[in-house]
Amino acid sequence: MNLGHAEAIRLAQELRAGLGSVPDRDVAIFPAFLSVAAIAEAMSGTPIRVGAQNCAATEDGAFTGEVSASMISSVGAKSVILGHSERRQLFFETDELVRQKTALALARGLLPIVCVGETRAEREAGATLSVVDRQLRGALAGLSKDQISRICLAYEPVWAIGTGLVATPEQAQEVHAALRRTLRELAPACAEDLRILYGGSVKGSNIDGLMTMPDLDGALVGGASLKADEFLRIIHFRRA
Repeated sequence: MNLGHAEAIRLAQELRAGLGSVPDRDVAIFPAFLSVAAIAEAMSGTPIRVGAQNCAATEDGAFTGEVSASMISSVGAKSVILGHSERRQLFFETDELVRQKTALALARGLLPIVCVGETRAEREAGATLSVVDRQLRGALAGLSKDQISRICLAYEPVWAIGTGLVATPEQAQEVHAALRRTLRELAPACAEDLRILYGGSVKGSNIDGLMTMPDLDGALVGGASLKADEFLRIIHFRRA
């Protein structure tokens, strides 16, 4: 919930102007709901895809204040973030709710970016891998192998979001590798190709190190995405 409408459009235009050629990586931005349609139109014909930060767990209908997956898709969005830690922590979203949203997003042709991650207390208790495994299985329960192949995952440790703390590349790799092991069980045909992003205080100063890890396929960027030059530095991370 950052940037007014005019500011959001200005940022998107700055990103478009500074992006350059990035044939080996995909870029997507996720403005607030009120700006999705305008920014999707402004980014049409560019390499920058546009998505939404959330969607309802129901189809269109009498659900005042909600925004459905079909509405998001109808204005040109291609993706949606689901199960973000702030949705889980502040709005008490459950694994089952994330599952419902994921199924609806897929049905409407959206790419769901399904987020998992542990709190600091869960990490200190040694429960990280069991927590993210539970969240992943809950989000994908009942989905076919083909449906699973059409999602993207994001590991975002709650303790590293907006705190300035960041998982070391090795800590992130441990969790990403565990998630991929679960995917090999649930959908072996797509497990190696399914993208797993890292999110948690990602900045231009740490992206290069994170992206040396074999199971980190990209980043889900928070506060750093609000500054065009910082976000562009992350997009243009340097391969080792």
